[in-house]
Amino acid sequence: MALRLPSMDKAALLAPGAVARVAARGARRPEERWLLHQARPVRASYVAQVLESPGEPNVEDVWMLRQPKPVRESYIREVLAAPDEPNAEDVWMLRQPKPVRESYIREVLGG
Repeated sequence: MALRLPSMDKAALLAPGAVARVAARGARRPEERWLLHQARPVRASYVAQVLESPGEPNVEDVWMLRQPKPVRESYIREVLAAPDEPNAEDVWMLRQPKPVRESYIREVLGG
């Protein structure tokens, strides 16, 4: 699984929702727009768990796999399903129950 989450400015991600939504208008990639439209706690967890862990292998994948179903489903809908050929494997994995996702993190991603 190789999610394409952005490496973004922490200030934009930690900003209040209205500011983040304005920043989303200038985002070039769907992943950036998606993340900036998320609730502030989701954006803050991305900063804490992903951006503040440079060099950690698969950190973006682990972060996404541990998100609640509504967050994962919005990523599928707004990012993965948007291209002409969505990545069926990523969609499948993000829709698995928590024990399956945690097993994948532990056994495949080494997390």
